[in-house]
Amino acid sequence: MAAKPVKGCESSSDDEAVSVPVSSNAAGSSTADKDKTAIEMITRYMAEKLGFIDTEEKSHEKVLDELTLDGVVKHIKDGKIKNIITMAGAGISTSAGIPDFRSPESGLYHNLEKYNLPHPQAVFEIDFFDENPKPFFLLAKELYPGSFKPTPCHYFIRLLHEKGMLLRHYTQNIDTLERVAGIPGESLIEAHGTFYTAHCRECKAEYKLEWVKEHIFSDKIPICEKCPGVVKPDIVFFGENLPDRFYSSVGEDFSQADLLIVMGSSLVVQPFASLVDKVRDNCPRLLINREKAGEGDKLMALLGMGGGMDFSEKSTRDVAWIGDCDDGCQLMADKLGWGDELKELIKKEHSRIDSEKKPTLHKKNEEN
Repeated sequence: MAAKPVKGCESSSDDEAVSVPVSSNAAGSSTADKDKTAIEMITRYMAEKLGFIDTEEKSHEKVLDELTLDGVVKHIKDGKIKNIITMAGAGISTSAGIPDFRSPESGLYHNLEKYNLPHPQAVFEIDFFDENPKPFFLLAKELYPGSFKPTPCHYFIRLLHEKGMLLRHYTQNIDTLERVAGIPGESLIEAHGTFYTAHCRECKAEYKLEWVKEHIFSDKIPICEKCPGVVKPDIVFFGENLPDRFYSSVGEDFSQADLLIVMGSSLVVQPFASLVDKVRDNCPRLLINREKAGEGDKLMALLGMGGGMDFSEKSTRDVAWIGDCDDGCQLMADKLGWGDELKELIKKEHSRIDSEKKPTLHKKNEEN
Protein backbone atom coordinates (compact mmCIF):
# COMPACT_ATOMS: atom_id res chain seq x y z
CA MET A 1 0.00 0.00 0.00
CA ALA A 2 1.03 3.62 -0.19
CA ALA A 3 2.82 3.55 3.10
CA LYS A 4 3.93 7.14 3.52
CA PRO A 5 1.43 9.72 4.74
CA VAL A 6 2.03 12.86 2.73
CA LYS A 7 2.50 16.09 4.62
CA GLY A 8 0.98 19.13 3.00
CA CYS A 9 -1.68 17.42 0.89
CA GLU A 10 -4.57 18.35 3.15
CA SER A 11 -7.81 19.75 1.80
CA SER A 12 -9.54 22.92 2.86
CA SER A 13 -12.94 21.23 2.61
CA ASP A 14 -14.46 18.89 5.16
CA ASP A 15 -11.47 16.61 5.41
CA GLU A 16 -10.08 17.00 8.86
CA ALA A 17 -11.51 19.29 11.50
CA VAL A 18 -10.00 17.10 14.17
CA SER A 19 -7.85 14.82 12.10
CA VAL A 20 -4.10 15.22 12.04
CA PRO A 21 -2.58 15.19 8.54
CA VAL A 22 0.41 13.00 9.16
CA SER A 23 3.87 12.40 7.84
CA SER A 24 5.68 9.17 8.49
CA ASN A 25 8.93 7.40 7.84
CA ALA A 26 6.76 4.30 7.51
CA ALA A 27 9.36 1.85 8.75
CA GLY A 28 8.85 -1.77 9.78
CA SER A 29 5.50 -3.26 8.89
CA SER A 30 4.57 -0.33 6.64
CA THR A 31 7.64 -0.96 4.45
CA ALA A 32 6.68 -4.61 4.11
CA ASP A 33 3.14 -3.62 3.12
CA LYS A 34 4.48 -1.18 0.55
CA ASP A 35 6.69 -3.87 -1.01
CA LYS A 36 3.81 -6.34 -1.01
CA THR A 37 1.52 -3.88 -2.76
CA ALA A 38 4.16 -3.13 -5.42
CA ILE A 39 4.50 -6.85 -6.14
CA GLU A 40 0.70 -7.21 -6.36
CA MET A 41 0.53 -4.33 -8.85
CA ILE A 42 3.26 -5.77 -11.06
CA THR A 43 1.69 -9.24 -10.93
CA ARG A 44 -1.70 -7.88 -11.90
CA TYR A 45 -0.27 -5.81 -14.73
CA MET A 46 1.60 -8.81 -16.19
CA ALA A 47 -1.48 -11.03 -15.83
CA GLU A 48 -3.56 -8.54 -17.80
CA LYS A 49 -0.93 -8.22 -20.54
CA LEU A 50 -0.74 -12.01 -20.85
CA GLY A 51 -4.52 -12.20 -21.17
CA PHE A 52 -5.25 -13.90 -17.84
CA ILE A 53 -7.50 -10.99 -16.79
CA ASP A 54 -10.05 -9.56 -19.20
CA THR A 55 -10.11 -5.90 -18.20
CA GLU A 56 -12.57 -4.90 -20.93
CA GLU A 57 -15.16 -7.45 -19.87
CA LYS A 58 -14.74 -6.63 -16.21
CA SER A 59 -14.93 -2.88 -16.73
CA HIS A 60 -18.46 -3.12 -18.19
CA GLU A 61 -19.91 -5.46 -15.58
CA LYS A 62 -22.31 -3.44 -13.43
CA VAL A 63 -22.21 -4.24 -9.73
CA LEU A 64 -25.32 -2.21 -8.81
CA ASP A 65 -28.66 -2.08 -10.62
CA GLU A 66 -28.30 1.71 -10.63
CA LEU A 67 -25.45 3.95 -9.54
CA THR A 68 -27.45 5.90 -6.98
CA LEU A 69 -28.10 5.78 -3.25
CA ASP A 70 -31.25 3.82 -4.06
CA GLY A 71 -29.09 1.30 -5.91
CA VAL A 72 -26.89 0.83 -2.84
CA VAL A 73 -29.92 0.52 -0.57
CA LYS A 74 -31.47 -2.11 -2.86
CA HIS A 75 -28.20 -4.07 -2.78
CA ILE A 76 -28.41 -4.11 1.02
CA LYS A 77 -32.12 -5.01 1.10
CA ASP A 78 -31.49 -7.84 -1.36
CA GLY A 79 -29.17 -9.41 1.20
CA LYS A 80 -26.03 -8.94 -0.88
CA ILE A 81 -24.23 -6.93 1.81
CA LYS A 82 -22.83 -8.63 4.91
CA ASN A 83 -19.53 -6.84 5.62
CA ILE A 84 -19.47 -3.03 5.45
CA ILE A 85 -16.36 -0.94 5.92
CA THR A 86 -16.90 2.72 6.70
CA MET A 87 -14.21 5.37 6.23
CA ALA A 88 -14.57 8.82 7.76
CA GLY A 89 -12.92 12.22 7.69
CA ALA A 90 -13.73 15.32 9.68
CA GLY A 91 -16.90 16.00 7.71
CA ILE A 92 -18.76 13.63 10.04
CA SER A 93 -17.78 15.71 13.08
CA THR A 94 -18.25 19.29 11.93
CA SER A 95 -21.91 19.40 12.99
CA ALA A 96 -20.76 18.51 16.51
CA GLY A 97 -19.16 21.95 16.65
CA ILE A 98 -15.57 20.76 16.43
CA PRO A 99 -13.46 23.57 14.96
CA ASP A 100 -11.04 23.25 12.09
CA PHE A 101 -7.82 23.28 14.07
CA ARG A 102 -5.68 23.53 10.94
CA SER A 103 -7.03 26.89 9.87
CA PRO A 104 -5.20 29.92 11.32
CA GLU A 105 -8.43 31.85 10.79
CA SER A 106 -10.35 29.55 13.15
CA GLY A 107 -9.20 31.45 16.23
CA LEU A 108 -7.64 28.42 17.87
CA TYR A 109 -4.15 29.64 17.09
CA HIS A 110 -4.68 33.11 18.52
CA ASN A 111 -3.49 32.09 21.99
CA LEU A 112 -0.37 30.50 20.52
CA GLU A 113 1.01 33.67 18.94
CA LYS A 114 3.18 34.43 21.96
CA TYR A 115 5.07 31.18 21.38
CA ASN A 116 6.33 32.37 17.99
CA LEU A 117 5.55 29.18 16.11
CA PRO A 118 7.53 28.94 12.85
CA HIS A 119 4.21 28.01 11.19
CA PRO A 120 0.80 26.86 12.51
CA GLN A 121 1.37 23.16 11.82
CA ALA A 122 4.52 23.18 13.95
CA VAL A 123 2.27 22.53 16.93
CA PHE A 124 1.73 19.04 15.46
CA GLU A 125 5.35 18.32 14.56
CA ILE A 126 6.97 15.79 16.86
CA ASP A 127 10.38 17.50 16.90
CA PHE A 128 8.81 20.81 17.90
CA PHE A 129 6.69 19.05 20.55
CA ASP A 130 9.77 17.47 22.12
CA GLU A 131 11.39 20.90 22.35
CA ASN A 132 8.31 22.79 23.54
CA PRO A 133 5.11 20.84 24.30
CA LYS A 134 3.25 23.76 25.89
CA PRO A 135 1.66 25.15 22.67
CA PHE A 136 0.20 21.74 21.85
CA PHE A 137 -1.38 21.29 25.26
CA LEU A 138 -2.81 24.81 25.15
CA LEU A 139 -4.43 23.99 21.81
CA ALA A 140 -5.48 20.52 23.00
CA LYS A 141 -7.56 22.12 25.75
CA GLU A 142 -9.80 23.61 23.07
CA LEU A 143 -10.11 20.32 21.21
CA TYR A 144 -10.23 17.80 24.03
CA PRO A 145 -12.82 15.02 23.84
CA GLY A 146 -15.75 15.30 26.19
CA SER A 147 -16.98 18.69 25.08
CA PHE A 148 -18.84 17.43 22.01
CA LYS A 149 -21.66 15.03 21.19
CA PRO A 150 -21.50 12.48 18.37
CA THR A 151 -23.41 13.33 15.21
CA PRO A 152 -26.05 11.37 13.26
CA CYS A 153 -23.18 9.99 11.14
CA HIS A 154 -21.55 8.45 14.19
CA TYR A 155 -24.80 6.87 15.30
CA PHE A 156 -25.51 5.57 11.80
CA ILE A 157 -22.19 3.73 11.98
CA ARG A 158 -23.17 2.38 15.40
CA LEU A 159 -26.47 1.21 13.92
CA LEU A 160 -24.54 -0.71 11.26
CA HIS A 161 -22.57 -2.33 14.09
CA GLU A 162 -25.70 -3.23 16.05
CA LYS A 163 -27.21 -4.85 12.97
CA GLY A 164 -24.09 -6.99 12.55
CA MET A 165 -23.11 -5.38 9.26
CA LEU A 166 -20.08 -3.30 10.27
CA LEU A 167 -16.85 -5.10 9.50
CA ARG A 168 -14.68 -2.14 10.55
CA HIS A 169 -14.74 1.63 10.82
CA TYR A 170 -11.61 3.46 9.65
CA THR A 171 -11.38 7.07 10.80
CA GLN A 172 -8.98 9.95 10.21
CA ASN A 173 -10.42 11.78 13.20
CA ILE A 174 -8.80 12.03 16.61
CA ASP A 175 -11.88 13.33 18.44
CA THR A 176 -12.89 9.88 19.85
CA LEU A 177 -16.54 10.57 18.99
CA GLU A 178 -16.86 7.06 17.57
CA ARG A 179 -16.09 5.68 21.03
CA VAL A 180 -18.48 8.14 22.68
CA ALA A 181 -21.17 6.98 20.23
CA GLY A 182 -20.75 3.42 21.50
CA ILE A 183 -18.80 1.86 18.64
CA PRO A 184 -16.55 -0.73 20.32
CA GLY A 185 -12.79 -0.34 20.13
CA GLU A 186 -12.30 -3.62 18.29
CA SER A 187 -14.45 -2.27 15.44
CA LEU A 188 -12.35 0.91 15.14
CA ILE A 189 -9.16 1.69 13.29
CA GLU A 190 -8.09 5.18 14.35
CA ALA A 191 -5.67 5.77 11.50
CA HIS A 192 -4.32 9.07 12.79
CA GLY A 193 -4.31 8.04 16.42
CA THR A 194 -6.52 9.03 19.32
CA PHE A 195 -6.77 11.05 22.50
CA TYR A 196 -8.21 7.96 24.20
CA THR A 197 -4.80 6.80 25.40
CA ALA A 198 -1.44 8.51 25.95
CA HIS A 199 2.15 7.41 26.46
CA CYS A 200 5.25 8.84 28.07
CA ARG A 201 7.75 10.02 25.47
CA GLU A 202 10.60 8.57 27.54
CA CYS A 203 9.60 5.31 29.28
CA LYS A 204 6.45 4.60 27.18
CA ALA A 205 4.23 4.19 30.26
CA GLU A 206 0.55 4.30 29.27
CA TYR A 207 -2.03 6.73 30.64
CA LYS A 208 -5.77 7.03 30.09
CA LEU A 209 -7.72 9.96 28.70
CA GLU A 210 -9.06 11.22 32.05
CA TRP A 211 -5.59 11.38 33.64
CA VAL A 212 -4.22 13.48 30.81
CA LYS A 213 -7.36 15.59 30.65
CA GLU A 214 -7.07 16.49 34.34
CA HIS A 215 -3.58 17.87 33.75
CA ILE A 216 -4.50 19.73 30.56
CA PHE A 217 -7.51 21.46 32.11
CA SER A 218 -5.36 22.44 35.08
CA ASP A 219 -3.00 24.13 32.60
CA LYS A 220 -0.25 21.67 33.47
CA ILE A 221 1.97 19.75 31.08
CA PRO A 222 1.36 16.04 31.83
CA ILE A 223 4.58 14.60 33.28
CA CYS A 224 5.05 10.87 33.70
CA GLU A 225 4.72 9.51 37.25
CA LYS A 226 7.57 7.06 36.61
CA CYS A 227 10.13 9.35 34.96
CA PRO A 228 10.55 13.02 33.92
CA GLY A 229 9.13 12.39 30.44
CA VAL A 230 6.22 14.30 28.91
CA VAL A 231 3.05 12.26 28.42
CA LYS A 232 1.68 12.75 24.89
CA PRO A 233 -1.78 11.68 23.67
CA ASP A 234 -1.56 8.91 21.09
CA ILE A 235 -2.45 11.10 18.13
CA VAL A 236 -0.11 10.86 15.16
CA PHE A 237 2.13 13.88 14.65
CA PHE A 238 4.13 14.84 11.61
CA GLY A 239 7.22 12.66 11.78
CA GLU A 240 5.53 9.69 13.46
CA ASN A 241 4.42 6.34 12.06
CA LEU A 242 0.75 5.46 11.80
CA PRO A 243 -0.46 2.88 14.36
CA ASP A 244 0.67 -0.69 13.67
CA ARG A 245 -2.96 -1.81 13.82
CA PHE A 246 -3.76 0.28 10.76
CA TYR A 247 -1.27 -1.62 8.60
CA SER A 248 -1.97 -5.04 10.09
CA SER A 249 -5.75 -4.77 9.56
CA VAL A 250 -6.07 -3.29 6.07
CA GLY A 251 -5.34 -6.39 3.99
CA GLU A 252 -7.72 -8.78 5.71
CA ASP A 253 -10.50 -6.24 6.28
CA PHE A 254 -10.72 -4.80 2.78
CA SER A 255 -10.54 -8.19 1.08
CA GLN A 256 -13.71 -9.19 2.95
CA ALA A 257 -15.73 -6.02 2.39
CA ASP A 258 -18.80 -6.13 0.16
CA LEU A 259 -19.66 -2.43 0.62
CA LEU A 260 -17.41 0.57 1.28
CA ILE A 261 -18.97 3.79 2.59
CA VAL A 262 -16.77 6.91 2.68
CA MET A 263 -18.11 9.88 4.65
CA GLY A 264 -16.85 13.41 5.10
CA SER A 265 -13.39 12.94 3.63
CA SER A 266 -11.81 14.61 0.63
CA LEU A 267 -9.54 11.56 0.27
CA VAL A 268 -6.29 13.40 -0.24
CA VAL A 269 -4.19 12.45 2.81
CA GLN A 270 -2.16 9.30 2.23
CA PRO A 271 -2.08 6.45 2.95
CA PHE A 272 -5.71 6.74 4.13
CA ALA A 273 -6.94 7.95 0.74
CA SER A 274 -5.57 4.88 -1.06
CA LEU A 275 -7.72 2.52 1.01
CA VAL A 276 -10.59 2.92 -1.46
CA ASP A 277 -8.53 0.82 -3.90
CA LYS A 278 -8.09 -2.04 -1.44
CA VAL A 279 -11.60 -3.48 -1.79
CA ARG A 280 -12.38 -6.08 -4.44
CA ASP A 281 -13.41 -4.99 -7.93
CA ASN A 282 -17.01 -6.12 -7.35
CA CYS A 283 -17.40 -4.16 -4.10
CA PRO A 284 -19.69 -1.10 -4.39
CA ARG A 285 -18.27 2.17 -3.07
CA LEU A 286 -20.50 4.96 -1.75
CA LEU A 287 -19.23 8.48 -1.06
CA ILE A 288 -21.30 10.73 1.22
CA ASN A 289 -19.67 14.15 1.12
CA ARG A 290 -20.25 17.82 0.27
CA GLU A 291 -18.31 17.37 -2.95
CA LYS A 292 -16.99 14.55 -5.09
CA ALA A 293 -13.67 13.21 -3.86
CA GLY A 294 -11.22 10.41 -4.41
CA GLU A 295 -11.35 10.43 -8.21
CA GLY A 296 -8.00 9.10 -9.35
CA ASP A 297 -5.66 8.67 -12.27
CA LYS A 298 -7.40 7.00 -15.23
CA LEU A 299 -4.16 5.49 -16.57
CA MET A 300 -3.40 3.87 -13.22
CA ALA A 301 -6.92 2.47 -13.16
CA LEU A 302 -6.52 0.95 -16.63
CA LEU A 303 -3.29 -0.72 -15.50
CA GLY A 304 -5.08 -2.23 -12.52
CA MET A 305 -3.03 -0.11 -10.12
CA GLY A 306 -5.83 1.52 -8.20
CA GLY A 307 -6.89 4.80 -9.68
CA GLY A 308 -9.38 5.94 -7.07
CA MET A 309 -13.13 6.28 -7.49
CA ASP A 310 -14.93 6.75 -10.79
CA PHE A 311 -18.18 8.70 -10.90
CA SER A 312 -18.40 8.85 -14.69
CA GLU A 313 -21.05 7.14 -16.82
CA LYS A 314 -18.62 4.27 -17.35
CA SER A 315 -18.49 3.50 -13.63
CA THR A 316 -19.58 0.05 -12.56
CA ARG A 317 -19.86 0.47 -8.81
CA ASP A 318 -19.13 3.98 -7.50
CA VAL A 319 -21.87 6.25 -6.17
CA ALA A 320 -21.55 9.84 -4.94
CA TRP A 321 -24.27 11.34 -2.75
CA ILE A 322 -23.47 15.05 -2.53
CA GLY A 323 -24.62 16.97 0.51
CA ASP A 324 -24.31 17.22 4.28
CA CYS A 325 -23.05 13.98 5.82
CA ASP A 326 -25.70 13.92 8.55
CA ASP A 327 -28.45 14.37 5.95
CA GLY A 328 -26.99 11.61 3.80
CA CYS A 329 -26.82 9.13 6.66
CA GLN A 330 -30.35 9.93 7.83
CA LEU A 331 -31.67 9.59 4.27
CA MET A 332 -29.94 6.25 3.85
CA ALA A 333 -31.36 5.07 7.17
CA ASP A 334 -34.84 6.20 6.08
CA LYS A 335 -34.58 4.29 2.81
CA LEU A 336 -33.42 1.18 4.68
CA GLY A 337 -36.37 1.46 7.06
CA TRP A 338 -34.13 2.42 9.98
CA GLY A 339 -34.92 6.14 10.08
CA ASP A 340 -36.97 6.23 13.28
CA GLU A 341 -34.56 3.83 14.94
CA LEU A 342 -31.64 6.16 14.18
CA LYS A 343 -33.49 9.23 15.46
CA GLU A 344 -34.44 7.42 18.67
CA LEU A 345 -30.87 6.24 19.20
CA ILE A 346 -29.54 9.80 18.81
CA LYS A 347 -32.14 11.17 21.22
CA LYS A 348 -31.45 8.50 23.84
CA GLU A 349 -27.67 8.78 23.63
CA HIS A 350 -27.59 12.58 23.70
CA SER A 351 -29.82 12.53 26.79
CA ARG A 352 -27.44 10.06 28.44
CA ILE A 353 -24.44 12.27 27.67
CA ASP A 354 -26.23 15.34 29.07
CA SER A 355 -27.13 13.50 32.27
CA GLU A 356 -23.53 12.38 32.76
CA LYS A 357 -22.28 15.96 32.40
CA LYS A 358 -24.62 17.40 35.04
CA PRO A 359 -22.85 15.94 38.11
CA THR A 360 -19.55 17.36 36.81
CA LEU A 361 -21.06 20.82 36.36
CA HIS A 362 -22.66 20.63 39.83
CA LYS A 363 -19.29 19.72 41.36
CA LYS A 364 -17.58 22.67 39.64
CA ASN A 365 -20.25 25.07 40.91
CA GLU A 366 -19.72 23.81 44.47
CA GLU A 367 -15.95 24.34 44.17
CA ASN A 368 -16.51 27.91 42.98
